[in-house]
Amino acid sequence: MSADSLHSRVRFRLLAALIALVTLAALTACATGESDKISAQSRDGTLSFGVQSAPNSLDPAQLTEGQGAYVWAGLFDTLLYLDNDGKLQPNAAESWQLSDDALTVTLKLRSGMTFSTGAPVTSAAVKATMERTKATAGPMQNWLQVIQTIQTPDERTVVLQLAKPDAALLTALAMGGGVIGDPATLTQSRTALDPVGSGPYTLNTAETVNGTTYVLNRRDDHWNAQAYPFRTVKIRVIADPTARLNALQAGELNAGSVLATHVDRLKSSGFQVTPVEGSSLLSLVLVDRKGELVPALGDARVRKAINMAFDRPKIVEQIAAGAGTATVQTFSPKGIAYDPALNATFGFDVDGAKKLLAEAGYPNGFTVTLPETVHAKTFVPTVTQSLAAIGITANWEQVPMQQAQAAIASKRFPMMLAIDGTAPFARELQGFMPTHSRNPFHTVDPELSALIDQYNRTVDPQRATEVAKAINAFAVRTAWDAPMFHITVNWVTKGGVVFVATGQQGLNTVRQFDIAQ
Repeated sequence: MSADSLHSRVRFRLLAALIALVTLAALTACATGESDKISAQSRDGTLSFGVQSAPNSLDPAQLTEGQGAYVWAGLFDTLLYLDNDGKLQPNAAESWQLSDDALTVTLKLRSGMTFSTGAPVTSAAVKATMERTKATAGPMQNWLQVIQTIQTPDERTVVLQLAKPDAALLTALAMGGGVIGDPATLTQSRTALDPVGSGPYTLNTAETVNGTTYVLNRRDDHWNAQAYPFRTVKIRVIADPTARLNALQAGELNAGSVLATHVDRLKSSGFQVTPVEGSSLLSLVLVDRKGELVPALGDARVRKAINMAFDRPKIVEQIAAGAGTATVQTFSPKGIAYDPALNATFGFDVDGAKKLLAEAGYPNGFTVTLPETVHAKTFVPTVTQSLAAIGITANWEQVPMQQAQAAIASKRFPMMLAIDGTAPFARELQGFMPTHSRNPFHTVDPELSALIDQYNRTVDPQRATEVAKAINAFAVRTAWDAPMFHITVNWVTKGGVVFVATGQQGLNTVRQFDIAQ
């Protein structure tokens, strides 16, 4: 199939899939309003928006950091906060200190904080929440395992002793790993559906329908209430992007993320457009880097050849309608590790790729099997055609989305297509660890391990940035994966609502929206 034919037949479908996948990668959601009566012109306004899927649970030990975070991040304070530049800021903890050996984190809580019940927020509450999360199987458990002991020398001080340096911990404390639950209710059945937190909002249980609609009411007694300009937040689960687009056009929505092909139409209707570059990354993850299933993938020359098989700028233009930036880098273009010069490492070069395969002992190529999930399906022709051009035959096995994670973990597939939401460097770096789901074959490289250890032990920010760039350079030089492009998401807003996030926070919160000045 020619590129032009592929473009004409599936372009719209691919664009829709990109939006759906990006939202699942946790960095987009569609804001929806009930009607033009919804106004954000004052702090009494209502923000109403839709998400692809409901939160799996509101229990601190079971939180996920996808779109469900829009709900729970309003109910709970996190100890730290990531601002729009992706930098850590004080939050429930007014200060924090990392010891010179990076093995001790000391946090000082703000005074006067209360849970929605009026009970005081103390260091004991932080300890109880963390220890329960550490002891409970769930999405947050792994982020806190590095904590060896939690000490509370007084009601406002929390001291974390770590088993080893881990730069990702501070970022975790600004996300799901840093929420504070009420010890008096944590173990009650209500916690999964109606938890008691110290956050800026409470759940309006009378108007909330679990799995469908979540209504949050602002706590004006919250210590940081000024950071939350909407008195009421309504979060609705609306999976169909066409339904959201139609609602925007009908004037029922005050904000939303839309396909690139719809931007001009909405702009002419008076919507303000805010492009968020680098919201997520589309990549071919080469998980079998040791060559256990497919020996060829254990050779860096083969992995480099795969990188050379993709005409990234053409893919961005024809498949994503220009809504993205070609890249060979795994890390966020807004993060400390990113180096624009590295993108010249692998150009589109079919002949060069064939030559590398021949040098590695595969002049006739080889065959690989990849998982074809419902979301990967629309990208199959592009990947298949690109690999076939250099002699690699790609077969696809259909895998239900709910079984995808287990299928990857079972080491049945040497490669997989993935869209990952971009996040602060320390968070993205976890995908390189041998215990992470993106590394099911538990690949370990001595050079990479030494660099990661060095980064975790480095307290000085400037030096940490240098090490991060070295890690990125290693990943590109060894063709750890085959990244394709960073995706741009276009937000449109109306009725006094503005979208202020830049894609660097790493956590979905209602602070991504503000009132136009």
